[in-house]
Amino acid sequence: MNPAPTVDLITLEIIQNALASVVDEAFVALMKSAYSQNIKERRDHSTALVDMQGRLIVQAKESLPIHLGSIMGMMKALLAKVDAAALQDGDIFVANDPFVAGGTHLPDLNMAMPIFHAGTPIAFVCNIAHHADFGGMSAGSMAGGMTEIYQEGLRVPLIKLYEAGRLQTGIYDLILLNTRVPQERRGDLFAQIASVRLGARRFQEVVARHGGAQVLSAFDEIVRRTTLRMRAAIAGLPDGVYRFRDVMDDDGCGTRDIPICVEVRVSGDHLHVSFEGTSPQVPGNINCTATATLSAISYTLKALLDPEVPNNQGVLDVCAWSAPAGSLVQADYPASVANRAHTAQRIIDALIGALAPALQGRAVAAANGANTTAIFSGIDPATQQRYIYFETLGGGFGGRATRDGKDGVQVHITNTSNLPVEAIEMDYPLLVEAYGLVEDSGGPGQHRGGLGLRRVIRPLDHACVFSGSGERFHNAPWGLFGGESGTPGRFVRIEADGSQTALPSKPSGVPFGPGQRIMIETPGAGGYGPASARTDADREADRRSGKFTPSYLARHYA
Repeated sequence: MNPAPTVDLITLEIIQNALASVVDEAFVALMKSAYSQNIKERRDHSTALVDMQGRLIVQAKESLPIHLGSIMGMMKALLAKVDAAALQDGDIFVANDPFVAGGTHLPDLNMAMPIFHAGTPIAFVCNIAHHADFGGMSAGSMAGGMTEIYQEGLRVPLIKLYEAGRLQTGIYDLILLNTRVPQERRGDLFAQIASVRLGARRFQEVVARHGGAQVLSAFDEIVRRTTLRMRAAIAGLPDGVYRFRDVMDDDGCGTRDIPICVEVRVSGDHLHVSFEGTSPQVPGNINCTATATLSAISYTLKALLDPEVPNNQGVLDVCAWSAPAGSLVQADYPASVANRAHTAQRIIDALIGALAPALQGRAVAAANGANTTAIFSGIDPATQQRYIYFETLGGGFGGRATRDGKDGVQVHITNTSNLPVEAIEMDYPLLVEAYGLVEDSGGPGQHRGGLGLRRVIRPLDHACVFSGSGERFHNAPWGLFGGESGTPGRFVRIEADGSQTALPSKPSGVPFGPGQRIMIETPGAGGYGPASARTDADREADRRSGKFTPSYLARHYA
């Protein structure tokens, strides 16, 4: 028999919603006060509340799933290093390192601030923001060609940025000195600081209203109830062993068709994920640390089994998994990890592929399977200041049991927005000549896959440099239950005479200038079910949509 809750259900619901409001408001405050387009427009940041045991209690609803593991990794490092009795009101800790501070890659800077009640710390408010440049060998800190963590940027161990409310100017100066656009980094840093301070104030208001003891009891009950829901959802799966194998295109350093192998064992209300057979870590920067892999697993289980369950420690507690040490999904120091999101997306595809036979109505075909990264850098001819335009672009979402996949969206673990054309052209000396969907890129099926995106960008009266990182550029996103594959993505440099030069999937430091353009096409997604089963109404809608050429329609839906 389950123990009786220590807080009545009505009060629990009120407190849980109040806590959600705390982190949601902190999320919006960070977004609205940030300097960089990557945060204020693309929303590449997250906020959360964590208790003194290091348990995730609540995460803002718009937070990124991939940030979950990073926040929890930092908190594990913090609680192991710092005794609660040594914490001071006004402390703010920062960290980003994947190997000593639980991060997933260096551009994601974590912050954590202890919250005090009656002179005692009772929780932490945390946030994480992706900084558009954090030093390293190439602008944007995310290009291909990196082979060790030292090349990726400034490594920040767990350290106090503020001590008892006082800025540690040496740490602050060190961070800004190691970035290419320090004014932008300064603005984003102080946006993070404002966010955790606001979250701390709002949480203290919740405690003042409900009492510290009752709020802490609510923590326990929030986690307990989520764990029970997740266990019940697992118990609804047929017992058995489910396997799938997928591959990464390449690591940008010569290694191709890199396997990710998944085995899911289900027994009662327990589930275990094994990555035995997965590739060893590779020289290029697509390796995942354990925290990134945990994020991918927890996202997948929540999305497939109980999408409405609150995102807290209860979801993490059911994620039992193992992988070979030093593998692609559990990389060891000093592995390069800057583009770990590509691999996290592939982990999700592999898990969905494994569980699809048990969850036919809930599984989806392979999405674009990438975090297609584009970085343009140069000197603005109007201001003579350096600029870095960083973006990750969405693509197709996989066909589903009841409907087509979405076109041109961020998928799964990278819940960000595509940057509006107006934001790009307002802040950077760049012209977006084209922005739209890649026709015919969705995989045919009873329910087709979503289409990829196309951007064509040229510099205004100056020379600049393009770097990027793409996946599903060689191995197309697969279809499910008879659905067909989507179209791979590509990077292309278009010359002044209109001729095209294909670029590798992970280019670094490609020069181009006036008259030249870079075209980015992201992958589409796989279809669900055989194309022969597509309804006449859906076929007619495809013909009217303008998204498909007559030859595509005739070939697949004749």
